[in-house]
Amino acid sequence: MKIENSLPCQQLPEVHPQTGLQFTVATEEDFDDIMAMSQDIYGGLDYLPTRYQTWLQETNRTVILARKQGKVIALESACVIDDGETMLVEGLRVAPQERGKGVAGVLLRYCSQLVKSKYPDVKVSRLTRDDQLGPKDFQKYRLITKQAILLVRFRAEDLKLHLADLGLNVGITGDDMAPANIPVRLEPSEVRQLFLSSGLMKDVLPNATIVQDWQPFKPLPSNMAILLKKDIDWMVDDISCPSMASLCTFPIPVPIGDDWYYLNIDMFGKDLALAVQQLLCHLRCHTNTLKGHVMCQVFLDPPLWKPMAEFFKETLKVELVKQYTEQCVVESDV
Repeated sequence: MKIENSLPCQQLPEVHPQTGLQFTVATEEDFDDIMAMSQDIYGGLDYLPTRYQTWLQETNRTVILARKQGKVIALESACVIDDGETMLVEGLRVAPQERGKGVAGVLLRYCSQLVKSKYPDVKVSRLTRDDQLGPKDFQKYRLITKQAILLVRFRAEDLKLHLADLGLNVGITGDDMAPANIPVRLEPSEVRQLFLSSGLMKDVLPNATIVQDWQPFKPLPSNMAILLKKDIDWMVDDISCPSMASLCTFPIPVPIGDDWYYLNIDMFGKDLALAVQQLLCHLRCHTNTLKGHVMCQVFLDPPLWKPMAEFFKETLKVELVKQYTEQCVVESDV
């Protein structure tokens, strides 16, 4: 077993030799091998190509590769958040020819032991899934929260024309917005003040969780420091008494093809009209100078999925990529 990291040898977890696997800490030189085994993963929406180099630089993150006969066959990343109490599992992938052989389970257990040896205060492991959870899953995990997933695609140029036709103040019913309801884009200081105030966001955040681009965070100062380093637009309906909030990433290229981008919008709250208003603001902001195709994934309260999908199709004239699915944040004890 080959391990290359800064942990003392006595802290390294052992792997049963019958697994035939070797584990190494990922490096820049492994990028091409990782991408080769990741083809077509996540339906072409793989975020790893744009995040891999950043991940390697994050001091609170461990990226582990599983090798078989020297060849990279799996990857998992674990990021320690929530004041050192949570291990966030991300990026798990297994080469197609090795799936269904238990590789993911061995890698998950190994990475958990490795992180626990480095961060002894870690109490739980969290991950975000988009598949249907069954009885066996609930034997292993606790459900923290869930959001509906709305995935659409469009040409940026076409959407800009439809947005221009709508005008600036169109909501779900076509009525003009009152000036007081125009979404507010937050500055970093306002983000900290608002999202760290449990009273203000109590009825907005699902189970007191900020889920940003598949990453679940508790509203803590240490987590806000992580989030505010990212390129995110933060928006609320009312800064003094919010009932709807949303976070939108800046567009990133994805490996579907040339001139394809991904836009992620996380929405919190239950008011459809306010959600539509913030959606339109995000779309106008991030497609204004964009050229090419966009896959846009919106996460929102499950009852809002159907009317928001209809708004996308009927009003914005964009294509719905798939039917209703759910994003589930789950955790287990470490």
